[in-house]
Amino acid sequence: MADLEQILDGDVTYENIVQNFEIPVIKSYNIAVDTVDKHAAGEKGDLIALIFESKEGATRSYTYRDLSELSDRFANFLRQKGVVKGDVVACFTGQGLECAMAHLGSYKIGAIVAPLSHLYGPEAVKHVLDDCSPKVIVTQRDLWDRLSDFRDGLKIEQVIVSGEVKDGETDFYEILSIALNEQFCIETTDVDDPALLLYTSGSTGMPKGILHRQGILRGYLSSVSLFYQLDLVVPNQVLWTVSDWSWVAGIFNVMLTGWYFGQTVVAGGQQFSPDRTFDFIQRHGVTHCFLTPTALKRLATKEKVGVVWKSLRLRAIGTGGEPLPGSVLKWANEELHIPVNEFYGLTEVNHLIGNCARLWAIKPGSMGRAYPGHNLAVLDEAGIEVETGTVGEIAARDDDPTLFIGYWKNPRKTQEIRHGCWIRTGDFGYRDDEGYFWYKGREDDLIKSSGYRIGPAEIEDALVGHPSVAEAAVIGVPDPDRGQIIKAFVCLLENVTSSEELSQELQKYVKQRLAFFKYPRLIEFVEEFPLTSTGKINRKELRRREASNHC
Repeated sequence: MADLEQILDGDVTYENIVQNFEIPVIKSYNIAVDTVDKHAAGEKGDLIALIFESKEGATRSYTYRDLSELSDRFANFLRQKGVVKGDVVACFTGQGLECAMAHLGSYKIGAIVAPLSHLYGPEAVKHVLDDCSPKVIVTQRDLWDRLSDFRDGLKIEQVIVSGEVKDGETDFYEILSIALNEQFCIETTDVDDPALLLYTSGSTGMPKGILHRQGILRGYLSSVSLFYQLDLVVPNQVLWTVSDWSWVAGIFNVMLTGWYFGQTVVAGGQQFSPDRTFDFIQRHGVTHCFLTPTALKRLATKEKVGVVWKSLRLRAIGTGGEPLPGSVLKWANEELHIPVNEFYGLTEVNHLIGNCARLWAIKPGSMGRAYPGHNLAVLDEAGIEVETGTVGEIAARDDDPTLFIGYWKNPRKTQEIRHGCWIRTGDFGYRDDEGYFWYKGREDDLIKSSGYRIGPAEIEDALVGHPSVAEAAVIGVPDPDRGQIIKAFVCLLENVTSSEELSQELQKYVKQRLAFFKYPRLIEFVEEFPLTSTGKINRKELRRREASNHC
């Protein structure tokens, strides 16, 4: 905080910050203590920490002191029900108090939070719950009811539900009303103790668990500060994102970082549209937000924003997940008169590269420069660093402040992304002579669409589960709005005829089983697939054919 204030007061360059940057080494650390609790015990105790707006438009606010006391009660309940340090607590909710309590309460007793997106379908949720074996799940009535077909097979000891409560479940709000009979003691946690288990798609198989430590928040503070224009030390800022709080974007770009700096975080459950979004941002006085490039492209269709929404307080927008068109930067400058700072990273090791228009010029089309504290290289196939201007694989050093502990129950895969002291990202690009990185693509079959990272294998598995499908292959194809969209090549069983109706049925089938954002927007029925020398479907050849068809 003092460093940021000094930067704001002085003439500081990017080079100065990088040269002098360090994160002090500490032993003990707890995310909940360093966010909500430290402000609850100080002069910001009565400041609004969380505002929640329901789909119906009703709002409720909580101070830092409120969140601290409520999370003590929630943590105490978890402890009384046998949750101990290292146990997993699943969080299947939307934005709001339920999610906040699952995180803060779990951190306070040293448990591991496993967030699940409310966009997930039943099969994706079942996969995560089977994989991480949570002792407790925190959820909402409408979401929990989605899992009715297989809930009885889950080995979850405690189901905490907000909304109507049924037999065998515990009322979320009733927990928060239970007074503490004695002073609650927070578990002593080390900076490297596991705290957060995020599930994200890879190029093969179902989503994999990515385990992070308590100290992970410390690795995000500088980069979030930079893409929010170093404003987070200025009082009375308001942070919001349309993105789910089960992703890194919601958890670190808004919720936890906002609370670390003692700002107000807004949560809301409305469906996205440009008009609704600007209404929401104006209504709550939002100053800083994270929006995906896809969302920004939709907002950029609006003209005369300052005339329609006269009371906007926006100061900066952070974005990431896919390349941002230069036209959107121009729109934000002309219509909103604010910068849009793009950044890049992975769930495994994040916020590696990005922008801060306050300190260095944005080059439209580039990824930005390496954020302070992140040591990067561009490597060739042998893992040797290449010259400036040469395309290679972007890699982060294995002491990166946002580096994960490892893949859940999969040390072999954890080791696979390492090469000496480097962590391979799978993304290719080059660094120019001013230190800006330029993205060129991925080495594998991973699809990046609307800011989501989507593995083809899980979609293929879902498609093959349909009674009409014999085989399926999925690739990403370029799209001006979403970066990429999902295309499925489908081989049908004998005596099954392709049709537009069947195509729509398959799309709906994938939506219901995985997630809305994972369904194939394009489906092509084929008689056979190109194969590799080992007899596997050759997705690279499918991508080549797709590209040649559009030349």
